[in-house]
Amino acid sequence: MVAALVGTAACGGGGKDDKGDGKAPGFNAGVGKVANASEKKGGELKFIGTQDADSWDPQRGYYGFMWDFARYYVRTLVTPKPAPGRESSTVVPDMATDTGKLSADKKTYTFTLRDGVTWEDGQPVTSRHVKYGIERTWATDKISGGPTWVQQVLDPGREYKGPYKDTSKDKLGLKAIETPDDKTIIFKLPKPNGDFLQMLAMPAAAPVRPDKDTVEKYGQRPFSNGPYKFVSYTTNKGLELTRNDKWDRKSDQVRKALPDKITLKLTTNADDMDSRLIAGDYDIDINATGMGAAGRQKAMQSHKANVDNPQTGFIRYAAFPKSVAPFDNEHCRKAVIYGADHTSLQTARGGPMAGGDIGTSMLPPAVKGYDPGYDPFQLKQGKPDAAKAKEELKACGKPEGFKTTIAVRNNKPAEVATAESLQASLKKVGIDADIDQYDGAQASGIVGAPKNVKGKNYGIIIFGWGADFPSGQGFLQPVADGRFIQESGNQNYPELNDPEINKLFDQGIAETDPEKAGKIFQEANKKVTEGAWYLPFTYEKNIIWRSSRLTNVYTADSYNGRYDYSSIGVVK
Repeated sequence: MVAALVGTAACGGGGKDDKGDGKAPGFNAGVGKVANASEKKGGELKFIGTQDADSWDPQRGYYGFMWDFARYYVRTLVTPKPAPGRESSTVVPDMATDTGKLSADKKTYTFTLRDGVTWEDGQPVTSRHVKYGIERTWATDKISGGPTWVQQVLDPGREYKGPYKDTSKDKLGLKAIETPDDKTIIFKLPKPNGDFLQMLAMPAAAPVRPDKDTVEKYGQRPFSNGPYKFVSYTTNKGLELTRNDKWDRKSDQVRKALPDKITLKLTTNADDMDSRLIAGDYDIDINATGMGAAGRQKAMQSHKANVDNPQTGFIRYAAFPKSVAPFDNEHCRKAVIYGADHTSLQTARGGPMAGGDIGTSMLPPAVKGYDPGYDPFQLKQGKPDAAKAKEELKACGKPEGFKTTIAVRNNKPAEVATAESLQASLKKVGIDADIDQYDGAQASGIVGAPKNVKGKNYGIIIFGWGADFPSGQGFLQPVADGRFIQESGNQNYPELNDPEINKLFDQGIAETDPEKAGKIFQEANKKVTEGAWYLPFTYEKNIIWRSSRLTNVYTADSYNGRYDYSSIGVVK
């Protein structure tokens, strides 16, 4: 996600065409603006990556890069605006003629489908296909794994059981969605939610045609209603997309569909991937998790014009579970925050460019409510404050310090490095912290289980968090609302359950004006931050590669600082 933004539209025809001559336009040329703007069609766009999608099924995929890539073959009623930086956080019409007509009580949204929206076999997409696709998110016994935001908003009591258990004749029994005709779809919310359009912009709200639904196997070959369709896919090997000749450009105001073909190669060797990107064999790392140390050094020294350094929208942090003494005491939590060496933590993450800016609160820059001047613990100065740390230790009844355990995933080297940095700085103020490197693949059942956290005496949990959509609800609520605490898969590691904070979330969610909602979430952020429930390390940044062949390329806040894949073209 990007701090310095300009108002240049990426795909609206307003940018100057520099003819896509294959020259790298410069460092950070794709951050906050369009690099190498062009309308040229043709060629093959070549992705490479080290991680396959969790699923290419629109209702099952939850990886951010999958959501970005899915716009090649998935259309939704609304979608993120195809524009750089913060502009992309705005939702614009896609299959729908507008962003919906909202009722006076802000609980009913009515959409009309555009003319010419079709499937890859030429049949029209109907409102019932949209409803059926959304209903699939309820079928967690068959196609679990994807986001459930729309489900939570429309059916908080989970009364509907999904289309595969639906006893109605047409399998469209979800009462919260009505389809009076093929072009009209109506959503009836139990209560207002200012982010509902953001939720409808996710692939999980995409249509699926019932006669093409292969249930668990759908991710192997989704049926396209976008500009490209699947040719082949082999798990952990790669995939190929080609043009969907039934896609009508006149029905799509979002996608340029510039390449003739799109391919993805999957590999297990990250260093080799970086080398092949630099050599020009491939254009983009689809995962966009940042170049490794060796590739990063070579790119910055010899190919800096091909590099962008966007913020990702993630915060890397330490959390303090209140169930583990002495972190039930606010002053003991503050002692850790003051005792930490914030520059050392930033360095452990990779430094200002590969790691990110020093974090000061629990809202990242791209989320409305973020205040760049808000720094209640003076973390930006970068140094530990031993005097204040010892004052807080005295206030919490531990003047000589205390012992605790830092929990960190063993498959995340940067997290292990931050644990070691934190351990070293805390020792200087009398806090003796052991480090437990647990199986990172089992995080949801280890640190995500409060009972286990307490049993293992995990007083400090190191983790990271990025938003499903850039708002206080999308980012802050899952990690700070007491109603989100779960027995397994928990993300609210401090087990924070403050009625005042919970109430602010309710108020912010009900507010449909994004600016007003941002002010409410700003207050929630202050209570979370000043309560010392988290120690933010960095607002994460990555160094990502942009091939010299790419045109129309820019990073988007809506995709956590990745390039907006659906806008990119290539020089043939």
